[in-house]
Amino acid sequence: AYACAVGGQTELIFDGASMCFDREGRLVKLGASGKEDFFVFDTEADYEEIVDVEGDFPEEVERALVVGLRDFFGKQGFTKAAIGLSGGIDSAVVAALATKALGAENVIGATLPSKYSSGGSVADSLKLSERLGIICHTLSIRQVVEAALETLAPAIRPEPGSVTEQNVQARARGLTMTAIANETGALLLATGNKSELAVGYATLYGDMAGALAPIGDVYKTDVYRLAEWINRDEELIPREIIEKAPSAELKPDQTDQDSLPPYETLDAILRLYLEENLECAEIVERVGEPDTVKRTLAMVDLNEFKRRQAAPALRVSTKAFGYGRRFPMVQRWRKR
Repeated sequence: AYACAVGGQTELIFDGASMCFDREGRLVKLGASGKEDFFVFDTEADYEEIVDVEGDFPEEVERALVVGLRDFFGKQGFTKAAIGLSGGIDSAVVAALATKALGAENVIGATLPSKYSSGGSVADSLKLSERLGIICHTLSIRQVVEAALETLAPAIRPEPGSVTEQNVQARARGLTMTAIANETGALLLATGNKSELAVGYATLYGDMAGALAPIGDVYKTDVYRLAEWINRDEELIPREIIEKAPSAELKPDQTDQDSLPPYETLDAILRLYLEENLECAEIVERVGEPDTVKRTLAMVDLNEFKRRQAAPALRVSTKAFGYGRRFPMVQRWRKR
């Protein structure tokens, strides 16, 4: 008999599913997964063997993340979550998970358009919040960004669309969301996924701000699978969000693929490097594209300093960042 813990403890999630085996070693009793359970095992009784014990990937991940979120808040005495809604799939999935874990009345959303934001981003965020039943404030960051650039003008004058200007926008959003969290007593949730954290496609003190990163251990391609699972009974996440090209919308006509390989390729490389511990030549044998592999591994290594300052991520993979994968920030073992 195995009595298994259930619940979240910071990054770790214990999924329950206590079990009993007969004298032949067959699984004959299985408790609930993701919640407390109680059952009686009669050692003299005959039971049928239980064979089908695994759920689908998105089903198990959603259940685990909801447990992790609920306990992260509950065990610390917090009830409310604040989330910046970009109109993209990552923040939509985080909002849906938080709503299920904490209740719609305890989720505070805000859409934060800049001068580069599309009208669809705001409209999609409002549609999402309406379907989830959560609050969604519309707060333009344009004046904040312009004031910051004006303040910086005696020292620097970043070009429109430059990395500096993009990061000022991201940090204006971080400032706005942390202020909302402070004033409402909420915990801010970071909405970045594992693919972005791996290669540093995120802004420190901007979109990385938060107390917890619920999908920080979920690859981008799996975020889409999770969104489809969330929509299995009703369309909580609008199709427009799922089908649009991923974009940070920090410069004109920007898409993630301006800076990154296609997510299918990127995630295949990252899984082999992070979870199977394969080296560059071995990964190239599997996926081809040697230049893309080398560039991706270099980005992973160079951005360790960002991950050291990132919010803890709920662990749902075999090798999560944080305690699961410790590397020095300063490295000289690979020529770039």
